[in-house]
Amino acid sequence: MQTTMTEDHTSGRFTPESDKRAFGDTPESVGAARTFVSDALGRWGIAERQDDIRLCVSEMVTNALAHGASASCGFILRVIASAQQLRVEVEDLGGGQPVRRTPGWEDTSGRGLLLVDELADDWGVDEQAVGKTVWSVFMLAETAARRTAAVTC
Repeated sequence: MQTTMTEDHTSGRFTPESDKRAFGDTPESVGAARTFVSDALGRWGIAERQDDIRLCVSEMVTNALAHGASASCGFILRVIASAQQLRVEVEDLGGGQPVRRTPGWEDTSGRGLLLVDELADDWGVDEQAVGKTVWSVFMLAETAARRTAAVTC
């Protein structure tokens, strides 16, 4: 599903954009997910916070692969942009809740949600009948200001 940001000329508002893609349960899916999100941001004209967004996508997808995705189903990555924010959702069929850990200096894992917690403006987990959706939100001040200026001109 691909959409583009459009302006509703009757109200002067932009309609939300969204795109989603299913990925398999393979290590290559992490890079493919980052590329998918970068491409969506480019189509929508969102330039700010791309590094933060891409890093959080990597961490969320890696967690889905390690703890939630099944070999037959993988995971679904959804990106939703409004005039002021970007929401990233990673849906998998795994049970349980992600837990933010405090790893020791020599631990080789356990930092993903720490990064998401620091870089995203908000994040959380929505339980589904089967599985869960882990989401993160990024406020887009420059994008919102640019869109507001375009509407008022």
